[in-house]
Amino acid sequence: MTGAIDVRALLQSMFAAAVASAQPEQCIARFLPPVPRGRSLVIGAGKASAAMAQALERHWPGDLSGLVVTRYGYALPCRKIEIVEAAHPVPDAAGLAAAARMLDMVQGLGADDLVIGLMSGGGSSLLPLPGGGVTLQDKQAINRALLKSGASIGEMNVLRRHLSAIKGGRLAAACHPARIVNLLISDVPGDRPMDIASGPTVADPSTCDDALDIVRRYGIELPGGARRRLESGAGESIKPGDARLAGVTTHLIATPQMALEAAAQVARAAGITPFILGDSIEGEARDVAKVMAGIALQVRQHGQPVPAPCVLLSGGESTVTVRGQGRGGRNVEFLLALALALQGAPGIHAVAGDTDGVDGLEEIAGAFVSPDTLARAWARGIRPRDSLDDNDGHSFFEALGDALVTGPTLTNVNDFRAILITGAA
Repeated sequence: MTGAIDVRALLQSMFAAAVASAQPEQCIARFLPPVPRGRSLVIGAGKASAAMAQALERHWPGDLSGLVVTRYGYALPCRKIEIVEAAHPVPDAAGLAAAARMLDMVQGLGADDLVIGLMSGGGSSLLPLPGGGVTLQDKQAINRALLKSGASIGEMNVLRRHLSAIKGGRLAAACHPARIVNLLISDVPGDRPMDIASGPTVADPSTCDDALDIVRRYGIELPGGARRRLESGAGESIKPGDARLAGVTTHLIATPQMALEAAAQVARAAGITPFILGDSIEGEARDVAKVMAGIALQVRQHGQPVPAPCVLLSGGESTVTVRGQGRGGRNVEFLLALALALQGAPGIHAVAGDTDGVDGLEEIAGAFVSPDTLARAWARGIRPRDSLDDNDGHSFFEALGDALVTGPTLTNVNDFRAILITGAA
């Protein structure tokens, strides 16, 4: 089969199909509400928010105004909705100013007005409006600590919601009594709306005590103001059942599962059996890799749980506890650990990448692994185990010419992983 099919091209096509399935232009129109009697105001944040705003403008039959915040380099031209760029994953002053403006913009709305919330992955960092007693510098330090801690995205967002003046339903409460229709692109395991951009326009069932538990669990150093906000309960978010959120409707317009199903269609068209392992797989990236390698080897050796040729598809968001000084991201960490676990097993190839085009802090989506990955590294004097110990996956795969670079994809449905078992040597 490897002679008849370009394996890398097939893997890249599956990744591209996953990304294409989550493009706002393809999925936003069928979720639009009727035009209201009053104003139509758009608010939003995330890596996909500018593309969502542009698609909304194309399909909206009435007047519009609003503001969305996206990552630097992700802006798209809109005629009526203002697009602001800010920093991700560590927030900056541009995001702070935009969040304050957004909160001010929704004041004074009436019952005949409509607010359309366009939220996607990355919104947590792009709307960094600290709650009382917390500064932007505090938020930046906490964000950096969280990114290195090994905490899951859900755990990170619990803490973020309770240190914010806009997340955890607070933006929705400020919109009352206007009706809110949320259009969300999910990048989180479980597709929980409160975890998408830390839920500025939806209710949050978690508590300040939950946030403090996470701080203790991962040894996060909290500035004094942040700790006092949590310990006093002043950071409590807007809970389910709050009357101010009675007019909120939420739609998930793109999800990791939809992306996996799109990739599965590409595999079937190539005569490959797709097997979706899950859309919300979490855990330390190198541990996830060991499990995935075990499944791939079981397929190759015993034809279970599905015979080759097949592709194992999965999504979700792994974590990396950073101990080294290298250029890494969770997808290249996963792939490097996968290659080491497979030890050059014949007929097993893989791709993993973040569907927003950025793995970690690098403008690189991910990379490819093939049976000769380790041999090619050793031939260049690169020690794969040392690269993994230094969290240096990007340097490793760039040196081999195996990096996956897409540029900004303008969407985000979390990580995509595909392990192709050909059954051939």
